[in-house]
Amino acid sequence: MKLTLKTILVFAGFTLLFAGCSSNDNNTPTYEDELAELSLLRADIEAMASASICDGTTLCKFIGLGSKPCGGPWSYLTYTTSIDVEKFEVAVKNYNQREKNFNTKWEIFSDCALTIQPVSLSCENNTCVLTY
Repeated sequence: MKLTLKTILVFAGFTLLFAGCSSNDNNTPTYEDELAELSLLRADIEAMASASICDGTTLCKFIGLGSKPCGGPWSYLTYTTSIDVEKFEVAVKNYNQREKNFNTKWEIFSDCALTIQPVSLSCENNTCVLTY
């Protein structure tokens, strides 16, 4: 009887030890968690861009925003040199890469239509305007 009880206790100990090491990690982000994080990052980027103004001393620019599953950006976003351009462009690059990784991880697909790239920019009422 003692041998059986000892065997049960050893088995129970190993079971608890391995259960603690299982791959069911509750800290793993869900699809919804990752999508919400991407939405917040995109909102921050759009806020940075909208804070920029064009005038006689700044230059209008545009950048592809997002990562379509078939390649290319979802849209183009205008900004000016009135903001920290390097910080902004790094944020967009990081966002685009994270969205690309998200698309791959969650097997996201799209219509694969190409997003038309703007052909020029103009400054109207202190706002950059894209021309297609």
